[in-house]
Amino acid sequence: MSATKRVLIASDAHLGASPPDQERAFLAWLERAPDVASRIILNGDLFDFWFEYRTGTTRGYRVVLDLLRRAVDAGVRVTLVGGNHDWWAGTRLRDATGVEIVHHPETLDLAGRRTLLAHGDGLGRGDLGYRLLRGLLRGRAPRLAFSALPPPLGDRIARGVSRTARKADEWGPAQEARSRALAEWAEAALVADPELELVLLGHTHLPLLREVREGQWYVNTGDWLVHRSYVVLEPDRPPRLLEWDGGAP
Repeated sequence: MSATKRVLIASDAHLGASPPDQERAFLAWLERAPDVASRIILNGDLFDFWFEYRTGTTRGYRVVLDLLRRAVDAGVRVTLVGGNHDWWAGTRLRDATGVEIVHHPETLDLAGRRTLLAHGDGLGRGDLGYRLLRGLLRGRAPRLAFSALPPPLGDRIARGVSRTARKADEWGPAQEARSRALAEWAEAALVADPELELVLLGHTHLPLLREVREGQWYVNTGDWLVHRSYVVLEPDRPPRLLEWDGGAP
């Protein structure tokens, strides 16, 4: 394992719905990340859909599962935050890969910075319709009912309702408004807690790095559908928001 204290964070790869060249780029980044980082955080929507049925799991992710297992076996701590597309990740994914799974916002130390980590869905003003739908989809009864489906059928239903493949062509005022709402939420969290040094979100697909007050930062990791963006955290250095160029992360 590398002795570095570097933390790498990425979000919104949407594997399974991302353009093939972007998906290949993300997998190449993930393959190289353990060489330079002691911790990797995948902050939501790694998968365009993941569900753990009674008889199996969502199919088609063998390559990324192997890369996650390889990183963990190399001694790198890997954390997966459940997003609005893969919140249902659970024991089967954990057992297959060894990753830690986080389902709710958490405050933790990352490279020496007190950090609030969350995917971002349901936070901030607006998004009322989604919040209501989220409560329904994550309820115990709907989850049990969906888990009884054969995995191919459940996956087919999920692909049918996903709008990910069309999102890149639909960015506009609504997406920008969501980005502003999350930025306002993050900035309010930093102001309310002077000891908080970083708020780290995803979900909007729009990369953003902003120093809200001296020593307090809001960073949105963006996505891998379009931007190939990720965040680097290192002790005693400001956060960096980068676009992967094919080299070492």
